[in-house]
Amino acid sequence: MQTLSPQSSRPIARNRRKALLATAVAAILATGIGAAGLSQAQTEAQVPALTATTEHGGQFQLADIIERVQPAVVNIVAQQSAIRPANMRGMDPRMEEMLRRFFGPGMPPGHPDQDQPMQSANALGSGFIIDSEGYVVTNNHVIEGAEQVEVVLEDGTTLPARVVGTDPRSDLAVLKVESDKPLPSVAFGDSDAARVGEWVVAIGNPFGLGGTATAGIISARGRDIQSGPYDDYLQIDAPINRGNSGGPVFDTGGRVIGINTAIFSPNGGSVGIGFAIPASQAQPAIQQMIENGHVTRGWLGVQIQPVTEEIRSSLGLENTHGALISDVSTDSPAHKAGLEVTDVILDFDGQAVDDSRSLVRLVGRAKPDQKVPVTVWREGKKQTLKVKLGTLQDPEQEVVAANQPGSDTGKLGLKVAPLDKQAREQLTLDDSVQGVLVTGVAPNSSAAKQGLRPGDVILRIGQSPVDTPQSLATAVESASKQGDSVLALVRRGDSQRFVALKLG
Repeated sequence: MQTLSPQSSRPIARNRRKALLATAVAAILATGIGAAGLSQAQTEAQVPALTATTEHGGQFQLADIIERVQPAVVNIVAQQSAIRPANMRGMDPRMEEMLRRFFGPGMPPGHPDQDQPMQSANALGSGFIIDSEGYVVTNNHVIEGAEQVEVVLEDGTTLPARVVGTDPRSDLAVLKVESDKPLPSVAFGDSDAARVGEWVVAIGNPFGLGGTATAGIISARGRDIQSGPYDDYLQIDAPINRGNSGGPVFDTGGRVIGINTAIFSPNGGSVGIGFAIPASQAQPAIQQMIENGHVTRGWLGVQIQPVTEEIRSSLGLENTHGALISDVSTDSPAHKAGLEVTDVILDFDGQAVDDSRSLVRLVGRAKPDQKVPVTVWREGKKQTLKVKLGTLQDPEQEVVAANQPGSDTGKLGLKVAPLDKQAREQLTLDDSVQGVLVTGVAPNSSAAKQGLRPGDVILRIGQSPVDTPQSLATAVESASKQGDSVLALVRRGDSQRFVALKLG
């Protein structure tokens, strides 16, 4: 396991991971949600279930669980050729610093100054067989870019594997091997029912050592490690290391409730904080890959952000649940259904939206082309609309919750000017954008504490569009009669978001 990298034993590489180094989390690759479930045959127990009360001398016999399930856990060898070491010339400086921390004072072979040639490497990871026909589940990052993949069984038998499907957003992949005899397999369990404090067993291939079992408990649920829009990991303290990627996490019934994909590690090794994709999220994606070779997800076509306490107060909401729409893409499903900026989505397809990230997961799990009811809070009351979802095509379409700045309060403290031709040219804004240009922000003001800066454009205050300094002042005065803060829609570059500005 490498610091700030996936748990496979391949060299740390890939442009996609460089952007994730700002967090202190290892292997933070996207977790996604599919739209279908595994068939009954694939969810039935292939190994006899053990109960949590199996005891010997007053202690749980984890050995019984391991003995039964370990034959279905495999090692993954992904042959990759013509790849350059992760620390190639031009890499992100933060990656270089991470390499120094992991490898020690001296840079490892392939330092940018050494101009190392392209070379081949093997990625070593873990996986598990989900039925006797030879379907194998692992992480996408274990086999990504591989020219040849092999699966090594517990008895040492090596079988060539065919890649059935991959899904980078969920960091899952499905392989297929052929065998002249039935293969041992394991079944998925109910990860939604797993509780914090319950025992779990992880089996995998750490550092290429082969089948290794570790035990611990579920430390937390619903972890968001900032790896992608679908984060909802199980956190476990069973030691897992580089090479455990794609390996299963078993409950005390011997069923898979998670798939290891990440660790938090300041030193490159296990410190007892690991993350696993819950089985309830992995199963639909796996089923889609088996059936179609890929995963499809629903697309709504909005930008959203959390509902802070200040925003709640400004909109008259009862609580901070829901997701606030800050932008609606033209010709998107949301646009066609009549969803609007300042709507707060409270329910999606009959399920409550706790926060912006829960909406992301609900939309990703929904089937494209289906009509779903969406309940929103608009102008002080609830309203339900029917939305026919689209199909997510590009990463840029992903429904991602915007980062919410701090909620410290203070004076409003803004200087504004008309959005004239010169300003439009400097900001590359066309005539369709109507608003007021921010030219100054007073230190320690509410606007400053909310992150506003010169060059931002205020598009509206509450429900009122603004296009001149006077209309802005009028809108603020009107909104101030409703409470002690105003809700401003602010555009910066190609994105826009709401901020709640406290009135002094």
